[in-house]
Amino acid sequence: MKKLNLLFIAALSMSSMMGQDIADAVRYSQDEVQGTARFRSMGGAFGALGGDMSAVSINPAGSSIFMNSHASISISNLDTNNTINYFNGANSSSDSKFDLNQTGAAFVFNNTNINSPWRKFTLGVAYDKISNFENAWNVRGVNTNAQSIGDYFLGYAQGLRLDQISAFEDESLSSAYADINSTYGFGNQQGFLGFESYIVEPNSNDDANTLYYSNIVGNNFDQEYTYASTGYNGKFSFNASTQYGDNFYFGLNLNSHFINYEKFTDLYETNTNAGSLVKEVRFQNGLSTNGSGFSFQVGAIAKINEALRVGLSYNSPTWYTISDETTQYLGTVRNENGSNLTQIIDPLVVNVFPDYKLQTPGKITGSLAYIFSDKGLISFDYSRKDYGNTKFKPTSDTYFSTQNGIMNDVLKNASTYRIGGEYRIKQISLRGGYRLEESPYEKDSFYGDLNGYSLGFGYNFGNLNLDLAYEHSQREYNQQLYTVGLTDAAQIDTKVNNVTLTLGFTL
Repeated sequence: MKKLNLLFIAALSMSSMMGQDIADAVRYSQDEVQGTARFRSMGGAFGALGGDMSAVSINPAGSSIFMNSHASISISNLDTNNTINYFNGANSSSDSKFDLNQTGAAFVFNNTNINSPWRKFTLGVAYDKISNFENAWNVRGVNTNAQSIGDYFLGYAQGLRLDQISAFEDESLSSAYADINSTYGFGNQQGFLGFESYIVEPNSNDDANTLYYSNIVGNNFDQEYTYASTGYNGKFSFNASTQYGDNFYFGLNLNSHFINYEKFTDLYETNTNAGSLVKEVRFQNGLSTNGSGFSFQVGAIAKINEALRVGLSYNSPTWYTISDETTQYLGTVRNENGSNLTQIIDPLVVNVFPDYKLQTPGKITGSLAYIFSDKGLISFDYSRKDYGNTKFKPTSDTYFSTQNGIMNDVLKNASTYRIGGEYRIKQISLRGGYRLEESPYEKDSFYGDLNGYSLGFGYNFGNLNLDLAYEHSQREYNQQLYTVGLTDAAQIDTKVNNVTLTLGFTL
């Protein structure tokens, strides 16, 4: 019988219905707090300083540094520039967007009991954008590695029964596409697309067949790939902190996280190879991801003397619940007996996958700051995060267990270094900073380190501060087109320029 609709089959195939991989895990594990203009202009090195709403996102004890209740709001312009290379093809892209990336307030309550060592308590709430997923690029090149999109579909179809990747004679392609996914999972669904589009050919046309070959052959394929993504990762933080004596500050953050991510890819491949039945392929994929999560932070700041401060903070893992939805389109042109025949599979079906859990790694940050009286300061932060501890859950799931094992092997402990300085001339503050974020991958050539520098200034009007920052960062990485079959990668050099304006005021 074809495509038996049995509940136990659906349950057994649930793991194969999941499309999550390492790239997804890393994307949601990175936590670059964008922050206020003062924070950004000093490279984010605020773990021992406090006194800034974005500093509270690094070390929750920082809100007790405020002498008075304080609020701030920040807007930024993000300009992303990509240089893309794929075999013999090169291209570039740019995108610019204005956004609200930070807002928050801290309310300071001084203890009226002068005999108590607990000098004050602070309660705060803040919104911070952690990551921005806005990106778009296009590249075209001739693949000389003999890797075709046909290898993608063949990779999924190989070993599957023909009756589990094909439609009934009287069944529409849309119905079969949806039914196969719900019954057998994502892999069978991709095999179905390959078979029904004439890309994948069975060795024999009986239901029990499990061996296939590709109708796309040759060594050279003209491939054009388009990538577009949008969305962000953000968090709301609820902060409580206190000052003990003159020199110690302690704090706690409870964070509510949310993810919104949408991605669209389009591959157009052509070939003139002798013996290749299929000459043109257009393959489009859409992904929509939404998630929510929770984490907490604890931190402390100590004044060693009037000039020297040290800070220490711990970020717990973030525990996410994530849902994915996908859409697909496939069109092919094949040449049979001198005639070009077109096959279109446009199911107009939204694949809704079961929710899954993701646990991102925790992070520890140590900080050091030196204050030059009222003239300025210099600050340094060091953070460490073990990306190998990233986990899909439940870990008892076979697919998730495999992915977790891979992540433990290919991801590593990654360090982040931030240094910043500020020099004050009356009401004017001049600032600069630098940051280095190591790659989370063992092979840095796959995903390189991020380097960034920043500049800024601020003006103090008394109860009102106006700050402006410019930040530039760069990272080189390889973007695999697909994780199966066509695994060649585009080499991307991404440069990001950010201008942030912050209005801060005493409440």
